[in-house]
Amino acid sequence: MFTAADVIHAYTRADAIRDGALIDVTEKAAQAGFRVPVCLTARVWAECVAWPETEPAIQDESGRLWDLVFVAAVAARKAARRDTHRVVFQLGVVPRGHRVPGLVRLVLHVGPGDRGEAVVTILAPDED
Repeated sequence: MFTAADVIHAYTRADAIRDGALIDVTEKAAQAGFRVPVCLTARVWAECVAWPETEPAIQDESGRLWDLVFVAAVAARKAARRDTHRVVFQLGVVPRGHRVPGLVRLVLHVGPGDRGEAVVTILAPDED
């Protein structure tokens, strides 16, 4: 339908990772069982993973990231059984300044990467 000459601008997954819009967590996600590249949106990272060392709660970014990718891996297995590319799941997250976790809704989306390969993106329900 289109030729390369027709494309005005293309913004790739690699561009989004380079710009910081997506955070590549493939290495940690592989430890949780993912076999494809996994990224989080910058918003999901900020709200569910980022944790300042000055915060008094007993947790850190590494532990918060593990919790996220582990729960996402469980959600991915459910999505595979239902033969869907998108699944909503919940994660318990301790908000900054608090000690009690609250549930955060997230979306796991399996889609094509820059070369058509399967990739996973974890995002907030109102993000694209």
